[in-house]
Amino acid sequence: MKRLVSMILLSSAIVTADIKLSEPIPTMENPREVVMGISHGDDESINHGLSTANNVLKFYGPEKVHIRIVAYYHGIRTLLKDEKEIAVRVRALQQYGVEFVACGNTMETKKIPASSLIEDVEIVSAGIAEVIERAHDGAFYIQP
Repeated sequence: MKRLVSMILLSSAIVTADIKLSEPIPTMENPREVVMGISHGDDESINHGLSTANNVLKFYGPEKVHIRIVAYYHGIRTLLKDEKEIAVRVRALQQYGVEFVACGNTMETKKIPASSLIEDVEIVSAGIAEVIERAHDGAFYIQP
């Protein structure tokens, strides 16, 4: 019983612990920069990536974080307008300023025309190079 009470107290301490923000604290003028790659095309991977972006937005607030999601390889499915349920989630994140980027190499290989993509998706020649360059510019790289 004593061990159970200790475990409950420990787990509640973890849940209520605050996250100490690193300096400089994110602001509207200096938001956290995040680049995320989605390279797997299964529902679980795509939904995990979109949920991760949503959780980051909720934690910082959309005005204090800039998220750029790059879809490449099988992850390009994330940005196809024919994927109705996924497209709804992408559009919702776009409303909060999340930018979505499609890999041109993947589109060429898979013969995906630009017209198949959700509106307001940027196309770059090489998705992985986009991730590398944004990380080099100082964005935090997340691969959910």
